[in-house]
Amino acid sequence: MKKTPFTDIHIALGAKMHEFAGYNMPIEYSGIIDEHLTVCNAVGVFDVSHMGEIWVKGPRAQAFLQRMMSNDVASLETGKAQYSAIINDQGGIVDDIIVYHYEPEKYMLVVNASNVEKDWKWFVDHNQENAELENASDNIAQLAIQGPKALETLQKLTKVDLTKVPYYTFVIGSIEGSGLDNVIISNTGYTGAGGFEIYFYPQYGVDIWNAIFEAGKEFGIKPIGLGARDTLRLEMGFCLYGNDLDDTTTPIEAGLGWITKFTEERNFTARPILEKQKKEGVTRKLCGFHMLEKGIPRHGYEIVNDKEEKIGVVTSGTMSPTTKIGVGLAYLKPEYAPMGTAIYIKVRDKMLKAEVVKPPFRKL
Repeated sequence: MKKTPFTDIHIALGAKMHEFAGYNMPIEYSGIIDEHLTVCNAVGVFDVSHMGEIWVKGPRAQAFLQRMMSNDVASLETGKAQYSAIINDQGGIVDDIIVYHYEPEKYMLVVNASNVEKDWKWFVDHNQENAELENASDNIAQLAIQGPKALETLQKLTKVDLTKVPYYTFVIGSIEGSGLDNVIISNTGYTGAGGFEIYFYPQYGVDIWNAIFEAGKEFGIKPIGLGARDTLRLEMGFCLYGNDLDDTTTPIEAGLGWITKFTEERNFTARPILEKQKKEGVTRKLCGFHMLEKGIPRHGYEIVNDKEEKIGVVTSGTMSPTTKIGVGLAYLKPEYAPMGTAIYIKVRDKMLKAEVVKPPFRKL
């Protein structure tokens, strides 16, 4: 298995480790609920160095991305980030990613860890514009500092005024104690609790980790595993590739029409398919729900109506650590998608009543 710059630290701290996307990653330290609440109420640090980073550069970079992506890259200013999806020929999602407009004619794409090789091959095989591509995944490490005390923690270590880095923007700055002055400091969190992500060369990782934990000591900073990362994103209703999105789900079905821009003269992959779906409707919709009866919904559980007819399937589900209610995301037949609709989750052959609701499930 691959290691991140922090793998030995995770092991020394007693984390429960497990393979994920080829990496030996921490799943939990003090427990998923404790770590989840730490991020909601204070500050926690995630090692997300397993994520992939791909540079797209040169005079044809924008043209290439305009054809590959669902979102309109031409509208993305330098210093800003954009949530988008790579679309396949059938309109399915190759991956959901974040595009950073790093410099004129230079973009950084942050892709899901399990999709790095797939995305890279897709780009190389479809590079009609001859954009300059570089897979920098092994040479970039990433930490996410998340929670209401994340800004105060990180502000101790940089001269950048973090209050002037709004959501989905980023800056290049230094991190004190590391000797690095070209760290990407980004506000594109996946927890809904606020905070920042930092990207840097792996060899500086341990120094940066130690500096962050020293800075956050007064706030009760803790390391956070992938288990709590999943419950945090689910409470916000954020999609997870492989659960809620895959090569067979389209952004229109997944409720991602807002990142699917049909701007003039932009002939992106499978545009006619997605335009037709937007106009004529879809046969399934990704919806949020919460349980009205005691039970924990899980990925793959069948959803039925009051006549026990199958109407959908759970894609993500958990017991919300903050509300103590079972919550989840599911693909449902469109007639069951309106808010307040009663649905039933089949849990061990029992029909447990639930209700379609709009995320986030966490009270912000």
